[in-house]
Amino acid sequence: MTNNFPKIIIPKTFQGEIEQSAAVLDAYSEDTSIFRIRPQLVVFPKDVADLRTLINYVYTRRGELSLTARSAGTDMSGGPLTDSIVVDFVQHFNKLGHVDAHTAVTEPGVYYRDFERETLKHNAILPSYTASKELNTVGGMVANNSAGEKSLTYGKTERYVRELKMILQDGVEYTFRKLSRTELEAKKAQEDYEGEIYRRVDELIHKHYDAIVAAKPRVTKNSAGYGIWNVWDKNADTFDLTQLFVGSQGTLGLISEVTFDLVKPKPASRMLVMFLRDKHLADLGKIVNTVLAEQPESFESYDDKTFNIMLRVFPKLFMRLGGNPFKLVRDFWPELKMILTGGIPKLVLMAEFTAESEAEAIAAAKRSELAVLNAYGVATHVTRSQQEANKFWIIRRESFKLLRENVSDKHTAPFIDDMVVAPKYLPDFLPELYSILDEYKLIYTVAGHVGDGNFHIIPLMDFSRPDFVRIITELSDRVYTLVAKYHGTTTGEHNDGLIRTPYLHKIFSEEVLEAFTEIKEIFDPYRIFNPHKKVDPAPELLQNAVKKSYK
Repeated sequence: MTNNFPKIIIPKTFQGEIEQSAAVLDAYSEDTSIFRIRPQLVVFPKDVADLRTLINYVYTRRGELSLTARSAGTDMSGGPLTDSIVVDFVQHFNKLGHVDAHTAVTEPGVYYRDFERETLKHNAILPSYTASKELNTVGGMVANNSAGEKSLTYGKTERYVRELKMILQDGVEYTFRKLSRTELEAKKAQEDYEGEIYRRVDELIHKHYDAIVAAKPRVTKNSAGYGIWNVWDKNADTFDLTQLFVGSQGTLGLISEVTFDLVKPKPASRMLVMFLRDKHLADLGKIVNTVLAEQPESFESYDDKTFNIMLRVFPKLFMRLGGNPFKLVRDFWPELKMILTGGIPKLVLMAEFTAESEAEAIAAAKRSELAVLNAYGVATHVTRSQQEANKFWIIRRESFKLLRENVSDKHTAPFIDDMVVAPKYLPDFLPELYSILDEYKLIYTVAGHVGDGNFHIIPLMDFSRPDFVRIITELSDRVYTLVAKYHGTTTGEHNDGLIRTPYLHKIFSEEVLEAFTEIKEIFDPYRIFNPHKKVDPAPELLQNAVKKSYK
């Protein structure tokens, strides 16, 4: 069988490692998405000079080769997958620079777990961390504009990127940060590529301003498209290109350094746990808004299917929760009593209230509990300690991992896994969504950030079934049409990648899609950076790159 790929000869000035072994190529063929795409080469650059070498080389081979940045590979959208060259940032771009109580300077390949260990020494965190915070890197968080359980209060990664260093298509490293009008005009006056970038992006935003502002999804979190609506703050008259790069999935250039703003976490917390039955689901939107009135820091959920899978894998979970049966029964007794009296809940809601003192946190949780009890009769429990609350966080954070590792005859198939609609629409949206899903007789779990209306819906599927691709195509089309009906977004955290880029037209107008394409043209006209994500969708990959093709 002949290989039609062009021969790759990386220049000798490249100082990092170059891998083409079968084992390495196989390892970099997958993330946590439904795709498997084998690269031709994996490279491990040592420094910015190596990144410049790679970009300059691929630029000479434009149209033949491309560069796709990768860190931990926890992406669920196919974002770091390519049949060309993978650029690994974990091996060498893993140094953490200056850290204090307010900011942290880091390279993109630093794992969040290591990053947080250092920031906590200064009583500070980057609050947009994800459920997979033990596995992902900070560079991946920037590339996907990640968010997680604290985003209800603190927002997404876009809010915390103060400065970015990027190597663009000309091989030059640039520094991007928020600019005043005077600073912007000075940049635009430059007679070089940097000046051209600022002139063209500024002109694009003004030309399509009304359409861009109208296009921003009416939800609290979004990772779909390019965040062009966040670049120019009309009221403050500031201009911030970092907002364009955050969430761009490496399609505009390569990140070499990030400066984050940090926040001080509140020391005290209490969690309100709510068990919703079928009869409560019609009031879900009202229940959510009742709890939100007390301003919880986090507001999470998981469904009965996740709960049942948790019971199936309880021996493993048992060890994660401490391995003491008497203590476990004692800690879970309030929830066990609710299950014994009312059965397994349809939906478990977890609202965590934080404050400067335990008394304040408890009071907020109790006020919320009383409001929910009086209005809706929902079974509730306020945890007595952070340790008690941790058991729920473990179940919530581990839900996707539990699915992936413990259902032997089927596989997790994340393709409608990150939709967002405003909580006020949930009573109408969720029954319509479940009706569509149930037509396909799928087993699926629902978990997510209910306070944001952000749901992670993961079907369990047999990848070898002959209608696998058809179901993915049909379901994606129908579900994202429904999301658009309720003014939502196709992705709140996990980004577009290969799986959702073909559906951007469901939520954005033709004018806005053309603006996204023009952004790509400004930064990457020859498509040398991570092609087929954000623009130039490749729906044909569903036919030949889903994992079932390799069974």
